[in-house]
Amino acid sequence: MVPNRASAAAGRGVITSINFLEENGAYENVDYVSYDVLGDVVCGGFAMPIRENKAQEIYIVMSGEMMALYAANNISKGILKYAHSGGVRLGGLICNERQTDKELELAEALSKKLNSKLIHFVPRDNVVQHAELRRMTVVEYAPNSKQADEYRALATKIHNNSGQGVIPTPISMDELEEMLMEFGIMKTEEQQLAELAAREAGTAKPAVMVH
Repeated sequence: MVPNRASAAAGRGVITSINFLEENGAYENVDYVSYDVLGDVVCGGFAMPIRENKAQEIYIVMSGEMMALYAANNISKGILKYAHSGGVRLGGLICNERQTDKELELAEALSKKLNSKLIHFVPRDNVVQHAELRRMTVVEYAPNSKQADEYRALATKIHNNSGQGVIPTPISMDELEEMLMEFGIMKTEEQQLAELAAREAGTAKPAVMVH
């Protein structure tokens, strides 16, 4: 595995580093080559490896937060853009738990709408922070921990999913909001007005009777 970490603002630097590794034989006699790139379709840092046919399967790491769901859908739009010209596919979604309401259900629902699947739900565990403070991976720091087993399970699932990526079907912002409303995460306009009216009624001063 050859990791390549780059920020979304890296632009041309991402593909330059990939080409450098290729030219110097870094990809010879390896089973997997993995690029860890922050996903922002607006910036070339994400799109460049796809445009240059350097990506085969993309796995989107997200959570149940509104902006994370929005970003996952937006990244799917970028994959769709190059799916036919370069053959890139969406391997699936990976939910990195933030312990928000109905997080697993939302991740599964979005995966289905994107014509994909939830590869793994990674539970939140403080052992990750302890490992980071020591500049180690969880598997290095606590190889026998439950969290290390979660990452091994994730790796196995990605291995078994190889070649099964799909062309995503991203949804509109309205559809995304409808999904959030369906799970009770967002409220309808009627619900918001009703809550506002209830608050105003609760803060209204009582009438004073004058005899």
